[in-house]
Amino acid sequence: MVQPAGRVRRPLGALTRGTTAPNRLRRVDRWTAASYASLLRAAADPLVVDLGYGASPVTTLELAHRLRAVRPDVEVVGVEIDPSRVAAAAPYASPGVSFRLGGFELPLDGRSPVLVRALNVLRQYPEAEALAHWRTLCARLAPGGRLVEGTCDELGRRASWVALGPEGPRTLTLAARLAGLDRPGSLAERLPKALIHRNVGGEPVHDLLTAFDAAWDAAAPYAAYGARQRWARAAATLHERGWPVLDRPARWRLGELTVAWSAVAPREG
Repeated sequence: MVQPAGRVRRPLGALTRGTTAPNRLRRVDRWTAASYASLLRAAADPLVVDLGYGASPVTTLELAHRLRAVRPDVEVVGVEIDPSRVAAAAPYASPGVSFRLGGFELPLDGRSPVLVRALNVLRQYPEAEALAHWRTLCARLAPGGRLVEGTCDELGRRASWVALGPEGPRTLTLAARLAGLDRPGSLAERLPKALIHRNVGGEPVHDLLTAFDAAWDAAAPYAAYGARQRWARAAATLHERGWPVLDRPARWRLGELTVAWSAVAPREG
């Protein structure tokens, strides 16, 4: 079902470009389903929001499909600020999948989502405004809920995202299709808005990417066994050197690395 446009007044936010494509968000969906399976299974109300799904509802439909492998009765609501995009999505609504006109205020009739995915939404905002939208979205989460916010390239081959709880940011994940990746530092251009302008000397995220590149160079001999083994060895090196790497080899071999937010949080001033 689609919520009538007249029921939502002045959605909070600005229109995005709306570009999307099938499977563009497969990496973040895969990570979300694995990382928050227990959260979804335990939820009394398994409500999930896909915020800013764009000109096509395909990524909302894919998110519902992927999360149903974890929680078959999950409900996914696609929220868009453009009425024409909501109207275009209407024919794709089905039991458990709906589309609504709205923005960061999340028009959910008083319900609180256990998960919100917001990919390629905040990149267009100034950093301070993006952080304010973080706070708005986190305040609307169910207890223990999570916001997953980040960005990716047009084909979804390079991405990064921050996972946040009601208390604020918790983790940063870097993810890539490893075939053709020259080095981990190339993911800098896909950092979330809160970090993309912080990739300069003296900032923790710059230190992380520099250390990851050094570990990648040191792992060059593992390239003989494939890019996955080289990435995994570089991730292991970071862990051994004291970086708060939160995932393990099974995730590394998928081209992922997740670290505690405390390791990359921007410096004040």
